[in-house]
Amino acid sequence: LFCCCFFDITYNILFEAVTTLLVLLSYQLFHKEVLREGLIYSYLTRGRCLSLTSRLVKTLLYNFIRQEKCPAATHVLQTQSDGGGLLYGLASGVASGLWSVFTLGGVGSRPGAEHDQNPLPLSNQSLLLLLVLANLTDGPDCPNPYRQAVTCFKNTQDSSSIPSPQPHTFQINFNSLYTALCEQQKSDQVTLLLYTLLHQNSNMRTYILSRTDMENLVLPILEILYHVEERNSHHVYMALIILLILTEDDTFNRSIHEVMLKNISWYTERVLTEISLGSLLILVVIRTIQFNMTRTRDKYLHTNCLAALANMSAQFRNLHQYAAQRIISLFALLSKKHNKVLEQATQSLRGPLGADDTTVLPDYAQDLNVIEEVIRMMLEIINSCLSNSLHHNPNLLYALLYKRELFEQFRSHPSFQDIMQNLDTVIGFFSQRLEQAGSDLSVERVQEVIKKGAAALPKERLKKFPELKFKYVEEEQPEDFFIPYVWSLVFNSGVGLYWNSQGIELLGMDSP
Repeated sequence: LFCCCFFDITYNILFEAVTTLLVLLSYQLFHKEVLREGLIYSYLTRGRCLSLTSRLVKTLLYNFIRQEKCPAATHVLQTQSDGGGLLYGLASGVASGLWSVFTLGGVGSRPGAEHDQNPLPLSNQSLLLLLVLANLTDGPDCPNPYRQAVTCFKNTQDSSSIPSPQPHTFQINFNSLYTALCEQQKSDQVTLLLYTLLHQNSNMRTYILSRTDMENLVLPILEILYHVEERNSHHVYMALIILLILTEDDTFNRSIHEVMLKNISWYTERVLTEISLGSLLILVVIRTIQFNMTRTRDKYLHTNCLAALANMSAQFRNLHQYAAQRIISLFALLSKKHNKVLEQATQSLRGPLGADDTTVLPDYAQDLNVIEEVIRMMLEIINSCLSNSLHHNPNLLYALLYKRELFEQFRSHPSFQDIMQNLDTVIGFFSQRLEQAGSDLSVERVQEVIKKGAAALPKERLKKFPELKFKYVEEEQPEDFFIPYVWSLVFNSGVGLYWNSQGIELLGMDSP
């Protein structure tokens, strides 16, 4: 019983300590601009606190990893009548008072808020504090030590004797951290932590990319994107950028097509009894593009989706029939949209120009330019697949030939003539072989002709293009995005925390 009560008191004190630091740092919420210095900031990044940086970051990470549930309130309410002496009784009484405020919500809690029933309050609060600390701006005379600690920690299994040149380094169990990241990926803050580690900690990124159970990490990310309608835009961006960072690695792009999945319950558009992780990733990214085209029309989202597909394209292997169809269907949608905007632009030129018509044409020209950029990228993605792995993708060839008339209008277009050469070569080669095979061919016979033709097509007939490779780079002054985002998570997800929204200025500039 004593051990149980001791754990309860320790849990309470840790929770209150983490929460207190969040409250002390929350002065940022009351300023519209991102602050680059302050009294609390100075205390935490200089002097005696500086030497404790790595220990604090490590403790916060372990709090997140352990995912310990809050102890039952009855344990805290035991007093010295059960033994333990006066000192223990006083400590228990204080902890009991703190715990009552925490579990009952306290004066400042929001009634009915879901986060006040969070079963993992210490884990949640520790992660929020870690994100706040890691995203503090660099000081005028010193870099952020907490970011340094986050970017350079190593695996406990790393036996290298080479000392790290980075300050504030430490070791932590990467396997435990990876497991926690996989299991808790549905929340904004865990996705943001994964992004931070992949982007900034090369040791963790190398470890993640070496895992043979990558589906445990990628599937929750895909589910976030699949339910894009239910997620805030920042969460979607983070999930998408994580995929982009992963697709920068060729080994990842090859291995995801070797991982077979069965019965993906959250994918409801079509029953997928068996599909590779790679094909599922393509389906979800294409769905995100289509959602963006019809709803948000966010160029940034388009760019990152297409960049992820482009990074993968040379490694496409044995694409699922439905994934191949969706690639061509997306091109068909873009083609239709291109023709519509082109027609509208033409009509606006023919119509009478009045005083209010001067801004119409530039709008159409801009829309047309964006659509043509996306069409160009899609053609490059298809071309990259055909040039590098044509014989591995009979289903994509089948879909391409079935809808070959879609590509005819782009042969003479000056923006697409060069990239259309290879597609024309492939379409012409296989169309000729299908004609030679006879008429009224069954699906099975067409697939057989395609497979034999793929092995017979000389590679030298396809023009070489530069390899499609895109790398994620943070915008200049990323703190203008991340600091408001992190504090919006604290404001909305902090356990037992409440600020009067009328005094909040930061979130008005970038609230998700």
